[in-house]
Amino acid sequence: MKIHLFFCFFKIIVYLCALNNETMQNEIPLIDCPIDYIFGEASGKVLNEYMRFPCKIKCGVYAFIERGTARATVNITQYEFQENDILYLAPNSFFRVHEFSEDAQVRYIVLSSAFLEKNAYSIRRPRIAMREACQIVKVNEEQKNVISHFSQVLEEATNCIPSMIDTERMVHVYNLIHLIFQDYFMANNKSKTQPMDRKSEIFQEYSELVMKHYREWHHVAEYASAMHITVPHLCSTIKQASSHTAGDLIVEAILTDAKAQLKLSMSPIKEIANSLGFENVAFFNRFFKTHTGITPKNYRNGED
Repeated sequence: MKIHLFFCFFKIIVYLCALNNETMQNEIPLIDCPIDYIFGEASGKVLNEYMRFPCKIKCGVYAFIERGTARATVNITQYEFQENDILYLAPNSFFRVHEFSEDAQVRYIVLSSAFLEKNAYSIRRPRIAMREACQIVKVNEEQKNVISHFSQVLEEATNCIPSMIDTERMVHVYNLIHLIFQDYFMANNKSKTQPMDRKSEIFQEYSELVMKHYREWHHVAEYASAMHITVPHLCSTIKQASSHTAGDLIVEAILTDAKAQLKLSMSPIKEIANSLGFENVAFFNRFFKTHTGITPKNYRNGED
């Protein structure tokens, strides 16, 4: 798998964080797009500004790597991306760039969390598990039409005057890019061509709720209540749709977040525990060790 580097839009929002270098070293800043959407391109010179600290992004990002290579960590997995990669980065992902080539060039479209929320029923997004955090379309010589299509969509958006682009148009552009992903996966995995049945819809809704609320909702019953279905029905459906238990998905989300914070920040373990909804650090230590076999402290120190 390969991943991207999309943080060109940081130049617009870093100053909004109002964080000094000391804070950056101890806390992972939460980054969102300050306006509904941003599109454009960035080179290695711009991207170099954003290698100094990890962050957690709330927005949705599509990017096309026009040229160059790079290495980055998303959540707890390290990826590399190459020229002609098209990728989608899911909201609520931890991200850090490690290195990139001098000739790196990226085109991107970023939609804010508020925009995604307002247009939830209009915007199509790839289904992504917490462990994956991103989807990448790998393009070979026979699939150059995918790149061409993506470039045309971005070119159309880039050439427009931002103030003249209304919500409906931007949603349309975003959905066109989603269709590129859909067409790619349909061509490479026929099982993905099947429409979602009710079980898949419940699994999708549950997965999205977990990604949104895992820090405050640790119990399946809380999600069942929000979805207006019974706990037994939710549990059996998730098991049939994914081969995982409903509780497994909550645990996975919490652990991924915890591991990312332990590895990418210097925040005290007590603060990490609090950020994940644990009443005290002892509960968090017990939870972490139960599911990983080691303590948070040992994990941070490299005993993983």
